[in-house]
Amino acid sequence: MLLAFLLTLFAGATTSIGAALGVMGRGTSPKVLAGGLGLSAGVMLYVSFVELLPEGASVLSGGGAATPRGTALAVLSFFVGILVIAVVDRLVPTAVNPHEFAGRMSGSGGRPEVRDAEEQAADRALRARLLRTGLVTAGALALHNVPEGFATFMAALQAPEIAIPVVAAIALHNIPEGLAIAVPVRRATGSRSKAFWLATMSGMAEPAGAVIGYLLLGPFLDGTTMGAILAGVAGVMVFVSLDELLPAAEETGEHHTVIYSLIGGMAIMALTLLVL
Repeated sequence: MLLAFLLTLFAGATTSIGAALGVMGRGTSPKVLAGGLGLSAGVMLYVSFVELLPEGASVLSGGGAATPRGTALAVLSFFVGILVIAVVDRLVPTAVNPHEFAGRMSGSGGRPEVRDAEEQAADRALRARLLRTGLVTAGALALHNVPEGFATFMAALQAPEIAIPVVAAIALHNIPEGLAIAVPVRRATGSRSKAFWLATMSGMAEPAGAVIGYLLLGPFLDGTTMGAILAGVAGVMVFVSLDELLPAAEETGEHHTVIYSLIGGMAIMALTLLVL
């Protein structure tokens, strides 16, 4: 049991690698911001459509080939996931602490901005949106990580040799997840520590999910429930990618960087799944 928990903890902790990359060096430059957000959107979209949704349909079909009924339930769960995160998204205020950045920029030493009022207002709006993006992304990924951590833990309990490639794949795709949270939060707040720890805590949802699932949810998580959760999480990740990550990335003005990073994220995830 200890080995299973440590493997799950390792998978969740790799989010910190992405978080560290997001707060180091020129982590707030337009190209890095666009690249990080685009990369993570590509990973999330690919995993959602190629792994989570088909796996949910398979589980809902009894564990074998997807049946029409299982596929229909998976599709329904997918859109329920989108509906849930859309409602949550609407409940988050559009302007998050609008006075925090008024007349100031991180690194300005507290001196008044030399830019005109219109440029300052545009920057405040972008920062508020980026902070909101980071918070919603962290919440969505934490939600995604709970059942993922439970599944990793249970696989490791049953057969550690099967869990190793699962843990490796999860660890690899957790890196851009950490980047996707840390980059916009750092850009919005100017704080490396806030960005790093918010991203890290989202990854810690995996070992938390393992403990909660094992102690409380195990007896109630039958195949139907787990299949619906997988498909629903796919919907959450697709919504976050299309509604938050990609629009925020495009606002940097680095369109081609966004597209190349999006495709790169898909390719990285595809290669990971093929190899592991």
